[in-house]
Amino acid sequence: MGAQNKNIVGPQVRRLRVAANLSQAALAAACQRIGWDIDRNTVAKIEGRLRWVGDFELVYLTKALKCSLADLVN
Repeated sequence: MGAQNKNIVGPQVRRLRVAANLSQAALAAACQRIGWDIDRNTVAKIEGRLRWVGDFELVYLTKALKCSLADLVN
């Protein structure tokens, strides 16, 4: 992972989001419904690996994307 990359899950988040036929805004809304205050811009930054992702945020992403943690990190 290069120094400019702030997370390892961005590409997988994008892949899983697209596979689920969700827009970035729709993914942000799904996360909001389960308790994470996030917007479309933050989703874009995560996917672009421009934003660090905390462990608790990974849990929200797995719930919103209906995937496992392994799906996000592989």
